[in-house]
Amino acid sequence: MRQIVLDTETTGLETSQDHRIIEIGCVEMVNRKLTGRHYHQYINPQRKVDEGAMEVHGITDQFLEDKPLFDAIAPEFFEFVTGADLIIHNAPFDLGFINHETAKLPGNIAAIETGCKIIDTLALARQKHPGQKNNLDALCKRYGVDNSQRDLHGALLDAEILADVYLLMTGGQVNLNINDQSAADSGEINQASNIRRLPDSRPPLRVITANDHEIARHQAKLKSIEAASGNCIWQVE
Repeated sequence: MRQIVLDTETTGLETSQDHRIIEIGCVEMVNRKLTGRHYHQYINPQRKVDEGAMEVHGITDQFLEDKPLFDAIAPEFFEFVTGADLIIHNAPFDLGFINHETAKLPGNIAAIETGCKIIDTLALARQKHPGQKNNLDALCKRYGVDNSQRDLHGALLDAEILADVYLLMTGGQVNLNINDQSAADSGEINQASNIRRLPDSRPPLRVITANDHEIARHQAKLKSIEAASGNCIWQVE
C-alpha cells in the first residue's frame, strides 16, 4: 500500500481570485512506514503573494522569482503521486489548488482525484474528536508529536508532521522517519532522519496479577477443556 502525505502553500485562499500554488511537499509511506523518499518544490506563481498568506508561510515574492513554473514541475510531481493514496489535511483546499493549476496546462488533464484515493485527515479527526480543535497544531498536541520547528507553515515540514499524526491517529507504527534536508535540496528525493517526539508524561500502566483463587479457577477451566476436547494447548506441563 503506497500512500503520499501532501501539503501545499499558496499565494492566497481563493482559486476564484486566481491564487496559485507556491510550494508542494510530499512524503512517501509504503505499508504504513515512511520510506525516506519525498518530493519538495517551490514554484513561481507569476503573481504577488497576499500579505496575509506571507504572514502564515513566510515565503516572499523575491524568493519565488527564480523558481520554476508549475508546468515545468508538473510531470515529476504527478509521476510521484499518481496511483497512491493521498493523505491531506483539509483535502478540498489543496486539491482545489492542484486542479486549478492542472486546468492551466495544455491538454485535457484529468483531476488528480481520478488517479488517487483521497484521505482527508481533517474529516477523520472531526469524526474521532468531535467538538474539539482539529487543526494540525492541535492534533500534534493531542498525539504528542513535536512541532516545535513549526514557527511558520511549510509544505514539506507540515507533510512530515501530518504523516506522524496520521499514523498515530489511525493506529501507529514504528520507525517514524522524516527528511531533514535543507531548502537547497528542493525537488530531490533523499534519505530521511528521525522525527523528534515529545516526552511521554503518562503514568506507567498498573499491573494486576492473579491471586491464588483465580489461578485455581483458571486451572480448573483448562482441565474441563482438556476433558471435553482431549487436547488443551494452553495446559502447561
